[in-house]
Formats: sequence, C-alpha cells, structure tokens
Amino acid sequence: MNYIWDLVIKARRAGVAKRDITFQAAKVYSPYMELSQEAINAKTVEKTVEVNPFYRFDDIFRELFDVNYTDEPELRHVLFDIVIHLLADIDLVQGMNKREYYIRFVLRDLEAGLFGKRTADHIRLFTQEEREIIAGNLLRLYETGEAVYLLRDTMRKIFPRSTIYANCEEKDELLLYVGQEETAAARARLELIKDIFLPVRFQTEVYWRNHFGILDVEETMQIDSMAMY
Repeated sequence: MNYIWDLVIKARRAGVAKRDITFQAAKVYSPYMELSQEAINAKTVEKTVEVNPFYRFDDIFRELFDVNYTDEPELRHVLFDIVIHLLADIDLVQGMNKREYYIRFVLRDLEAGLFGKRTADHIRLFTQEEREIIAGNLLRLYETGEAVYLLRDTMRKIFPRSTIYANCEEKDELLLYVGQEETAAARARLELIKDIFLPVRFQTEVYWRNHFGILDVEETMQIDSMAMY
C-alpha cells in the first residue's frame, strides 16, 4: 500500500470503517512514498496511519506544516485528518465509471432494506467484495433477466466449491450443492442469494458437505460421504 485510496479500499474489504481511521502527518517519511508505514509490505490496516503530506499534496499542506510554524498543533492535526479523508474520497471516485456508480446505488438499496428486512440483515454477513459481486449481478439481472445463470454465477463466486444441477424433466427443480459445512451464517448467506436470484417457479434441494451420488462420477459415490436424492 502506497496511496491513501489503496489503504481505504483495503480497509473497506477488511470491514474497517473509514471513520475509524485517523490520518496523521508523518514526522519521519520517505520522499518517494505517500504512506509512512513501519512495514512497507503490510497487509493489515492500522487505525492510525501516518501520511507524507508533501508526496502529492504539497500545495495544500506546505503552509500548514511549515517547520517554522508551531502554533495550534491540535487544530492542525484535526484539520489534517479531515482534509486527508476528503482527499481519499476524491481519490476513490476518480477512477469509477457509470456502472460502478450504479453498483454502489444498488448496494445502498440492499443495505437500506429496499429489498426487504431479511435481505438487509443478511447482506451484512458478506464481505465488501462479496457485496459488490451480489450488487453487480443484481444489476445484470435487471439488464438481462438471466436469473438462473446469475444464480449460478453468484453461487460460484460466494461458495467456490458449489455446483447447481437442473432437473426440469418432471418439474422445475434446482439441486444446489454448496460444498461446505452447514452453519447458521452460511444458511443465511445462501438464503439471501436465493431470495434475489432464484426464479419463483423453481423448487430447490440443498446439499451442503455431502454430494448426492451420480453414476460414473467416482467423487460423488464415496461410502459415508454420499447424500440421498
């Protein structure tokens, strides 16, 4: 991480709110880096972050942090934190296209309960990256109407070992193999995906850790590890 926007994105994905991060002007820093971290290759996000204010924003902070000016240190520190947060927000939106704005709007509606209280409660169980996947596919659903395809695509991205089978000979039925242990949180995450992408006419059967047996597919025909259809 070298730029404030990079740190804010990583914080969001780690579940750290931007308001919980405090930016401070670094006393010791490299002239070639914006963030002044003890570990250059740090993967975690600290709550207090030192920033080299002259790397990109010399015109803004040159007078504020003049070495000859020592008055009102607390005011200058608070003002610095506020301005860096504002600059980080500007950084984040500069590279966004129209579709990314739409995804943000859809995600905001999901979290605000416009798709139901249960959806608003369950969306919090996903990481920021997973929420953006769901919001992006919901936008694609409005555009294409390909609900089953987007159900499968979302399942594979949220539950990487999952597989969906269609049984449409006698009835509209989807068999959902999740490929992991069943937990309360996993059930809630699956229910949200079904609520959004599952067409009304389809019934579902859900299989968690154990796959139902398929003839000639050895991996599904293991004794004591096979579910019954």
